[in-house]
Amino acid sequence: PLLSIQQKIMELIQDKYWVIFFRRYMVKIANDVANKCGALALVTGESIGQVASQTLSNIRVISDVSTLPIIRPLAGLNKEEIINKAKKINTYKISIEPYEDCCSFFVPAHPETKARLNDINNIDDKLDIKKVYKNIITNIEIQKFKYDSKIN
Repeated sequence: PLLSIQQKIMELIQDKYWVIFFRRYMVKIANDVANKCGALALVTGESIGQVASQTLSNIRVISDVSTLPIIRPLAGLNKEEIINKAKKINTYKISIEPYEDCCSFFVPAHPETKARLNDINNIDDKLDIKKVYKNIITNIEIQKFKYDSKIN
């Protein structure tokens, strides 16, 4: 239930930083979940430079909140290579289904592409969202997925 934290972020900080903070809090939440289930790392589908939040500067400030390593197997691939990989592992069809992710509703016209860690940490230190964060952690929805190991 990320909407409440997104609303709080949008209320408290400049719009150019919204997506960075949405993603930082997704990483924080993912760390909490991963630590509860004993995971050793997080894995994301980021590809360097594909969107504003995936510039090296922004990946750095987003990753800074993680206590776990973040593995990015698609980091150096271009869009066509990612599509081909998705087709190979049979995830392409689901990836092109219409879906508005939680960030796409609130993307500002001019998002920050070169965030500086010190600036972002200073803003984060001033945010008062502990109560909202705790509510999110308490109300996480668990879904189980089955991986088809027969895929070549």
